[in-house]
Amino acid sequence: MPELRKDPVVGRWVIIASERSKRLIELKSEPVVRQSKGCPFCNGNESKTPPEILSYRSASTGPDTPGWSLRVVPNKFPALQIEGELNRQGVGMFDQMSGVGAHEVIIETPDHRENIQDMKERTVEDILWAYRDRILDLQKDDRFRYIMIFKNKGEAAGATLEHPHSQLIATPVIPKRVKEELAGGESYYKYKERCVYCDIIRQEIQDQKRVVVESGDIISFTPFASKFPFECWILPKKHHSNYEQIQKHEISDLARVLKNTISRMAKALGDPPFNYILHTAPT
Repeated sequence: MPELRKDPVVGRWVIIASERSKRLIELKSEPVVRQSKGCPFCNGNESKTPPEILSYRSASTGPDTPGWSLRVVPNKFPALQIEGELNRQGVGMFDQMSGVGAHEVIIETPDHRENIQDMKERTVEDILWAYRDRILDLQKDDRFRYIMIFKNKGEAAGATLEHPHSQLIATPVIPKRVKEELAGGESYYKYKERCVYCDIIRQEIQDQKRVVVESGDIISFTPFASKFPFECWILPKKHHSNYEQIQKHEISDLARVLKNTISRMAKALGDPPFNYILHTAPT
């Protein structure tokens, strides 16, 4: 079973999951493949994945059969496992607990070739709704303190399968980066009695130097202190901290901005590898 071990120097919890080494790594051996008949995420290969947790599909079709537009399945080689208790314990001076959590795959489309920049906005909306639906379900489990959703696109970004997909990991700990963001936001508020993200958005709209695209309630921009080339932030203009509270009109705006931002990057940089991470408040 996976384990969570705490780094005693910086306080970061690390997942130790040796079973992950057994997973299929398609892109390592075939980095230029554009379609794979053996792809477990393709339409018609539903039997190659664990049973679906959620799907958007035609009413005339049954679970784990063709006819879907989006599927969510447990990761076949999970970093964390849903069964069990946390069993927090000390190992000498060190801290560890059982690797309890959830690890799911959001299969975004039946089409092996269809990336976000190629999708209809309604398809991108469905992906964003699936994120919300899974957060709402998993936050009912008292063992989970944080639900992280992320996408790796391309081998250099960490993807091992080419078929468009995102991943979800629910953990019994709050990631160190999230704690730092919460502490930074609190510190800024104590000093200025304003939200740092609201101030950043106002400044970016005023300056119009780093804005990529705006649509209604959502804005995309390159941050003033970018940590790496072409970094983009996509934020709600309204003061929201919990993604699962997103409304229908905000989903539409977010889909439009996300597709537009990725399309611009693909056009300017030749469809590069990338990662995106959904930053939301702890459960």
